[in-house]
Amino acid sequence: MMHGFRSLQRLVLVGAACCALWALPVNAQDWVHIGSNIPVGTQRIRLAAAEMKPVGNDPQTPVMKATFDTTLFHDLSNAGIFDMVSKSMAPTARPGSPQEINLAQWAAAPANAAFVAYGALSSTAGHLVIYGWLQDDRNAGSPPILTKQYSGDANDDQARNLAHQFADDIIAALGGGVRGIAETKIYFVSARGGDKQIWAMDYDGENQHQVARSGILSLSPRISPDNSRLAFASLGSSGWAIRMYSFDLGRFVAFPPGTQGGSNLSPAWSADGNHIAFSSSRSGDPEIWTCDTNGGNLKKLTAFRGPDVSPVWNPRTGAQIAWVSGRTGLPQIYIMDTDGGNVQRMTDGGYAISPSWSPNGQFLAFSWNRKYGPGAPGGQDIYVMDIASLRWLQLTHDSGSNDFPSWSPDSRHLVFERSINGHTSIWTMLADGTEQQQLTRTGKDFMPNWSWK
Repeated sequence: MMHGFRSLQRLVLVGAACCALWALPVNAQDWVHIGSNIPVGTQRIRLAAAEMKPVGNDPQTPVMKATFDTTLFHDLSNAGIFDMVSKSMAPTARPGSPQEINLAQWAAAPANAAFVAYGALSSTAGHLVIYGWLQDDRNAGSPPILTKQYSGDANDDQARNLAHQFADDIIAALGGGVRGIAETKIYFVSARGGDKQIWAMDYDGENQHQVARSGILSLSPRISPDNSRLAFASLGSSGWAIRMYSFDLGRFVAFPPGTQGGSNLSPAWSADGNHIAFSSSRSGDPEIWTCDTNGGNLKKLTAFRGPDVSPVWNPRTGAQIAWVSGRTGLPQIYIMDTDGGNVQRMTDGGYAISPSWSPNGQFLAFSWNRKYGPGAPGGQDIYVMDIASLRWLQLTHDSGSNDFPSWSPDSRHLVFERSINGHTSIWTMLADGTEQQQLTRTGKDFMPNWSWK
């Protein structure tokens, strides 16, 4: 299997071809940098985010403005496609409308911004309104690229939420129509309260809270594509079962195939939200099964000696499933059609587990110890593989044991679990392994799953 490090490092990991300002080259050899959506030879987009102009005399305004400004800058910095103008290099002006901005000032040194986001924040009678614009600094005669108004209750949490919305709209406008991840959630397992239960947090680690409790141990949370239901494995008095929690109803809902015989583990949603794949030992060895989300059309896809676990659908086509099989001894990553046919082995040895399929259908991320064995060097690290060529790229190096990668919906980021000296935390990184950031710090957090939107 080819390593292909340098060429794969430049493969695009975005869900849609870049249109608008930066069109992807038609030549298949003209790779673009992982996680950027910008053609080779093109630098990241130089973007400035002006501080919002406060409007009115509401005493809450300064606090909400500070939250909005900080959140917006953080979201844009994390997008993976921008070279942000630092606050020390930005003009001190706070333009609150297109009539008030001097674009030449933002385009000039030291800011040298290609684009600037700016606007006004107003709070009146408990109601918060944001007016936001995005403009091309070097085309002063052109209308704003983006003109938006956002509103909500006047509080700090809403100021943060509205900043997320503005950031995602900016990212979509400049990133080829692919929305950002600022409004997404990450679901994970945490033992900070004693036993392992399901928690959630914002994409940047804020707002960590428990979302569902079931049994004495819960694992493998998987959020539905519409964010309305959460499936996970739970250990109860009758063994391992797959439970389903409805956020719309605020309670658990029936999922009969997840409780019928044997150990039922590792649920996975199809991209249309109509099907579930999971691993079950009801017929003997753990095998891969699929069914409708209402429990109908139950089918067994694998029938090999040895465990088959951790299925994940191809979200682009819905026609393939990747999973882990121990049929040859140590676990390896395989893919197959959704009828169980056309089986293909993807990894060539070592200890490979926890596959996650990129939203654009082009890549698999997984955890791999390529030199697994007694006394062998190496460790469990996160890898990305181009499915068509089988070329792979190692993303983590010499940083504990890394497992359970999960793609962000923009295909530009990954969240994963990292364990160092018995302390396990949730981290994120860009899809080329750069800009790694720790999100949780209790030392007892596991198995992250990024929401679809």
